[in-house]
Amino acid sequence: MLRIEHLTKVFPGGVVAVDDLSLTVQDGEFLVIIGLSGSGKSTLLRCINRLVEPTSGKVFVGDVEITRLSMSQLRQARKRIGMIFQQFNLVKRSSVLTNVLTGCLGGVGDLQSAAGRFSADDYERAFVNLERVGIPEKAYQRADTLSGGQQQRVAIARALMQEPRLMLADEPVASLDPATSHSVMKYLEEINRQDGITVLCNLHFLSLARRYATRVVALKAGRIVFDGGPRDIDDARFREIYGEEAIEVEIA
Repeated sequence: MLRIEHLTKVFPGGVVAVDDLSLTVQDGEFLVIIGLSGSGKSTLLRCINRLVEPTSGKVFVGDVEITRLSMSQLRQARKRIGMIFQQFNLVKRSSVLTNVLTGCLGGVGDLQSAAGRFSADDYERAFVNLERVGIPEKAYQRADTLSGGQQQRVAIARALMQEPRLMLADEPVASLDPATSHSVMKYLEEINRQDGITVLCNLHFLSLARRYATRVVALKAGRIVFDGGPRDIDDARFREIYGEEAIEVEIA
């Protein structure tokens, strides 16, 4: 279970990105967070694993209070929290396989990590995860030779190497075309359903949220303005979240 209690993040200059937000996410949920740019979606996700340090409040993953851990303890906790970024965050000049293997660096010793040495089991798991996302034949290609959708699949395979309990996906399809967006979302849906991994995913498009989420939370000015089923957002709720003049571009 993920539990967030009275989380607040104030950036220098007084910008309040997350405002006294409390949220509980049950194991196995596929929670999609929607809202306009600047609503606090990315900051919220990054506060969960402390890529951004909260100003106040508490975050619990299971029984572990993430917000009170030392940096060495946090490194251990992050092993079970996968992260997928909008811009993929791959080492472009390295091979796909090498990028995937970096997902298990937190689970090997310091000397192995520094030398980039991995076990036979690590290599086997890397190929299994590349198979899961449908690109095992790309293992020895440079990451920068792949399309955007393929690069995001590499990022998913890398995150799976951590064997995470929780997967955070920060706008994972924002730079992809509609068809490729669905392809990537289906892989996230698969690991949620088959592996029981809890997924928190930031999205702009309500149509994608309705298709893949088991629950939707909408943010506005760092506060929750909706929390419910993906089909429960009617026109009035949509205007409340996105503004009176908002028109959504639906993705088929």
